[in-house]
Amino acid sequence: MATSDRLPHDPLIAAIDLNDPQWYLNRELTWLAFNRRVLHEGQDDRVPLLERVFFLAVVGSNLDEFFMKRIGGLKQQVGAMVKELSVDGRLPQEQIDACAVVVRELLREQEELEVELKRLLTRRKIRIVPYADLSLTEKSLAERYFLDQVYPLLTPQGMDPAHPFPFISNLSINLLVGVTYPDSEYRYLNRIKVPVSEDMPRFLSIGDTGHWITLEDLIGNNLEMLFPGMVVETCETFRVTRNAITEPNQEQANDLLQMIESALRERKFAEIVRLEVGWGMEEQHRGMLAAELGVDEDRDVFAVDGIVGKRDLMEIARIDRPELRFPPHKPLDNVDLLDEDPNIFHVIRKHGSILLQHPYESFDSSVERYLREASTDPKVRAIKMTLYRTAGRSRVIEYLIDAAQNGKQVAVVLELKARFDEQANIRWAETLEEAGIHVTYGVVGLKTHCKVIFVVRKDYDGLRRYAHIGTGNYHAGTARMYCDLGLLTCDADIGADLTELFNYLTTGYTPMRRYRKLLCSPRMLKKALLQKIEREIKNHNADSPGLIQLKANGLEDRDVVAALYRASLAGVQVDLIIRDTCRLRPGIPGLSENIRVISLVGRFLEHTRMFYFRNQGEEEYFIGSADLMQRNLESRVEVCVPVESPKLRLQLRQLLDLQLSNRRNVWEMQPDGSSSQRISKGREGSVCIHRRLIEQAEKRLAAGNRRLGKKKSAKKSLRQEQ
Repeated sequence: MATSDRLPHDPLIAAIDLNDPQWYLNRELTWLAFNRRVLHEGQDDRVPLLERVFFLAVVGSNLDEFFMKRIGGLKQQVGAMVKELSVDGRLPQEQIDACAVVVRELLREQEELEVELKRLLTRRKIRIVPYADLSLTEKSLAERYFLDQVYPLLTPQGMDPAHPFPFISNLSINLLVGVTYPDSEYRYLNRIKVPVSEDMPRFLSIGDTGHWITLEDLIGNNLEMLFPGMVVETCETFRVTRNAITEPNQEQANDLLQMIESALRERKFAEIVRLEVGWGMEEQHRGMLAAELGVDEDRDVFAVDGIVGKRDLMEIARIDRPELRFPPHKPLDNVDLLDEDPNIFHVIRKHGSILLQHPYESFDSSVERYLREASTDPKVRAIKMTLYRTAGRSRVIEYLIDAAQNGKQVAVVLELKARFDEQANIRWAETLEEAGIHVTYGVVGLKTHCKVIFVVRKDYDGLRRYAHIGTGNYHAGTARMYCDLGLLTCDADIGADLTELFNYLTTGYTPMRRYRKLLCSPRMLKKALLQKIEREIKNHNADSPGLIQLKANGLEDRDVVAALYRASLAGVQVDLIIRDTCRLRPGIPGLSENIRVISLVGRFLEHTRMFYFRNQGEEEYFIGSADLMQRNLESRVEVCVPVESPKLRLQLRQLLDLQLSNRRNVWEMQPDGSSSQRISKGREGSVCIHRRLIEQAEKRLAAGNRRLGKKKSAKKSLRQEQ
């Protein structure tokens, strides 16, 4: 009997080898499949035009990161002659080759979408045009800008025996310029780095006609100033991507901060993993660049039609045309924080726990308020916090400094190895230490990824511990764009657990702490999740069917996947909401037919981690920082917290049910790893999931304001009677 013909109760199922690579999808390919879903948002004409440009830019940015991190890591394995197969049975080079096929397909779709969006933008008087199409007046304006703002920044670099091939920085836009003397046939090649920066945009608005040109096009049409008396024969664009995997051995480091600074210097000069060249670059120049940069011309060179470095289209997406964007959303106040008592700690104590839903609810009036009040409250004795990523101008940092200046004991566990934020975190570490704050860098060999703000306060009845535990970073910018959950609580057991956690983080001693309620990695969380899955299997029956619902960014850990397969074989229903990477194959008859995997892609980035187990009616809900990936479960410090309040559980149940039933932004994963979008019908099926959640937040706030208004009216009436 074929596997596909087996039923869950078939005794032959026992013979299924859950270690067989055929049951596992490739991590990298499923991540690329996620980016195809993101690209679809750019292709969807139901999405506002500038938002479609945004999604196109996001895919470009994601692919940059994919090459820096994932392809970079695989190439390191190839260089080290690693022969170990991935969970799905592939050698490192086989994974690279398979990814290259998909990437080239994505590039083709990107280029087609870019053409379409430029056409649609033109209709709305946003025209990205070549320099040659500008009017004489516009060219005059552009040339003036070039002379005043660009020309002083340019440094042509020749390539000859006296001028060796220059260093090419990661993700920089570069021009390869070929020039000759009028009476000579010999061509001289030069490199010009296009000076794109925060102060120098890549896309330039010319006059008030709605015309936009690229900075490299402006430079390319004014080269006579850089090469006077010479003939410009060619001007071609190229860009390199360097490996970002340059972490040295932390165990052997004497000073972690110095180690990270050294790693950043190494990353600057790291191996090139991709060379992008503009479409039509001369074959000889392409070959020369590949040779000089040390890349394989057939495998590592990608010819790009349209904009090289499509992530910069984000500048076009930010053009101030509200009618071409999603309706504006201002995060609302959390209804439970609307209280006559102005002290947030009194409000938390009143409710016990408060659930926060970002970006629908305000980060400023909840998390930042909590930290702000803690920094000035005379009864607060200590603040302890983990910090992974934060904003460039961070009020979180300001409040921590204020707290230290106000005499609070402040301790920050700052993760220096947060990918691509290392330099910023080094600066924050120095700033915090200068303010007298105790800064540590976590535990050797582990990343500290948990999201916790712990406050110790002298209440009327003694010391009380308050906490915020979340799924997202303490970053005001991403809090308006990412879907995350947070819990404000004064639960005594959770407070005791966090005391243990911070003692571990600041010393590195005894990872096996006695936690009462928290599920923490690296030692406890994975074991607990596997036990809860097995418990659901054991307790499953017709009268009390098992149910597991997990929401995460990625599902990659083989042990967790195998456990979910066993649950499906036992008849347990498994609902998975996985944003991107997913190794599990759903819907295989006789193996995973009781498992469905969906992905939500829309206006906001899904970032919530939430775990639910029916547990024979004794339901369990957890939220936290951990994805279902081996790195999170075994080599990071993560925290998941139970949500025990019936009121808050109801909110989580409504959130899960809405996401699982939505039809507008939901992709159903197929056994082969591909996804198909649900067909939407009527308003219930056509309204964006994030629009629905905004509406829910508005209803919660409106109901809360009505209740608060009634309370105020009742108190006013009582005073009048008195």
